[in-house]
Amino acid sequence: MSNKERTLSREVLATQIPSGDKQTLTAGTKLFIHQTLGGSYTVQTDFGLFRIDGKDSDAIGEEATEHKIEASALADGSPDPETVWAQLRKVFDPEIPVNIVDLGLVYSMDIEKKADRAYKVLVAMTLTAPGCGMGPAIAEDAKSKILLVPGVDEAEVHITWEPPWNQSMISEEGKMKLGLI
Repeated sequence: MSNKERTLSREVLATQIPSGDKQTLTAGTKLFIHQTLGGSYTVQTDFGLFRIDGKDSDAIGEEATEHKIEASALADGSPDPETVWAQLRKVFDPEIPVNIVDLGLVYSMDIEKKADRAYKVLVAMTLTAPGCGMGPAIAEDAKSKILLVPGVDEAEVHITWEPPWNQSMISEEGKMKLGLI
C-alpha cells in the first residue's frame, strides 16, 4: 500500500497530522498513500500529512470500508464497554503499526451516564514520548471511533503523562508485532 500516488475524486474531510485539526481536501488534490491501519489512510499532500477515514476510501480509489458497528447497546441502553475497547484497538499512531491499546497507551476507559439518558465515554491515555506531536491526531481518531459505538453520544480523550509510558506496558501481541519477543 505504501506510497501509491492518487488523486482525490471528491472532497473529503481529513484530519491533519499531527495537529488533529479537521480540514477539507478538495477534489483533484494529489496525494500519496503512506499506510493503512485501523480502517484509515495516512496520506501526504502538498499541504502536509493527513488521515483520511475509511468511509472516504472511495475518494482515493480504494474499496470503501464499512464503519457500521455490529454490536448493540446493552439492555439498559448503555454502550457495551467491549465494543468501545474494540474501537480503541482500531486507533494507531501513524508511525507505529500497533494499536494504542496493545501499545499500552490507554490507561482508562469509563462510561458515564448523563442526565438526558445519553452516555459519555472518557478515555485517559498517554503517548510514547512527551515530545510526540501526534497526540492531537491520535486523540481525535480515538474520539471519532468511539462516537461510532451505539449508545455513545459524547467522547472525551484526555492525554496524561502520569505514569510515564515505557515498553513494559506493551501487550504480548504488541511486542510480537514489533519484534520485541
